Amino acid sequence: MFSAGFSGLALGGSLIVAIGAQNAFILRQGLIRSHVFILCLICALSDALLIAAGVGGLGTIVAQSPVLIQVVTLCGAVFLGTYSVMAFRRAAKPGAMVAGAPEPMGLKAAVLTCLAFTFLNPHVYLDTVVLLGSLSAAFEGTERVAYGAGAAIASCLWFFGLGYGARFLAPFFARPAAWRVLDVVIGVVMGLLALGLLLSFLGGE
Repeated sequence: MFSAGFSGLALGGSLIVAIGAQNAFILRQGLIRSHVFILCLICALSDALLIAAGVGGLGTIVAQSPVLIQVVTLCGAVFLGTYSVMAFRRAAKPGAMVAGAPEPMGLKAAVLTCLAFTFLNPHVYLDTVVLLGSLSAAFEGTERVAYGAGAAIASCLWFFGLGYGARFLAPFFARPAAWRVLDVVIGVVMGLLALGLLLSFLGGE
């Protein structure tokens, strides 16, 4: 049971620790210390829900539904492209900086943005539901539960570590120029992800 839980923890951690749209958003929110707890909680619970669905067998249904993946892919490309443009606009307007940091989103806007980053990313379904779900077939009963719990714990540790650990970078981001660099990087990452999703959508038609 411990071995199964560790396997889930290791695999879940390896999948989530990567530069992506969701992680970039949480990092930025952590730097400005805006709604960090609720956003990290949303990400962690969302991953736990998707992991549970995958371990429970939903991965097979998702894998056999190319139309669903295509719809999510297109919506994700549009959303990420829009956010990329917003990031570049922030970087181009130093007047938007207040005391060396950007003005935070309201709670509703932050929550909706976080949910969009989570559920409009087809890779989230492929990683958590399909991949983690299919690999859970190697375990039975309580071992499968432990495997899913390990993967969910890895997600929780990562998001809260990223969100609250970002504040240690605050001295570096005391200068507006640093925020401009971060927003340019975020804009590039989001833009490349959007382009990748768009090409995937066009290739799948």
